[in-house]
Amino acid sequence: MGQAERPPLRAVSLDDKYTNDHTSAYMTGIEALVRLPMLQRKRDVKRGLNTAGFVSGYRGSPLGSVDQAMWKASAYLDAHQIHFQPGVNEDLAATSVWGSQQTNLFEGARFDGVFGMWYGKGPGVDRSMDVIKHANAFGTSRYGGVLAVAGDDHACKSSTLPHQSEHMFIGASVPVLAPANVQEVLDLGIFGWELSRYSGCWVGLKAITENMDSAISADIDSERGHHHPGRF
Repeated sequence: MGQAERPPLRAVSLDDKYTNDHTSAYMTGIEALVRLPMLQRKRDVKRGLNTAGFVSGYRGSPLGSVDQAMWKASAYLDAHQIHFQPGVNEDLAATSVWGSQQTNLFEGARFDGVFGMWYGKGPGVDRSMDVIKHANAFGTSRYGGVLAVAGDDHACKSSTLPHQSEHMFIGASVPVLAPANVQEVLDLGIFGWELSRYSGCWVGLKAITENMDSAISADIDSERGHHHPGRF
């Protein structure tokens, strides 16, 4: 009796985390932050919205390799209308992201809205509070929204002082989401942009070393939240 033919093996690549749509892919927490705006763009397109993304910030552990990961994925980001422009410092980056929410105040906008992502280490949150307070009071655009990703170092492993950013965000009336793992970086990131659009607030997303440096096989379906009753 002849041996049954085995089905062909599916080709697997480390770029699957940026190209696959309805499966899982291996990625780190840093790479999840790169994938996140792509997911948001896909969700908007499915809803008939022509949106774009803007990412700016200043690196610092545990977000020390965000800019490198963004540059490496530039072709994928460009294909999803996402522009990455690292800041000279954290507050200039935050000011740029604030500006992304003003696109539709003027005639001739090419997009229905621009969703923004700012990132910075905890001390960068401290130095950017003037911008964050004003930007949060100004509000986000209807089809924009802003995630403020704060890299926190509770144990002072790579910092001169231990720090956590919840208190600073609370002082600026910015709600805070705290992912427990890499999967929740994706899930709560999408939830954060929806919350930002709904409330008009910037939304903080807490990033810690344990999540940014770990890696899992994450579910990268852009409609993941719709498949789980009780979730967003």
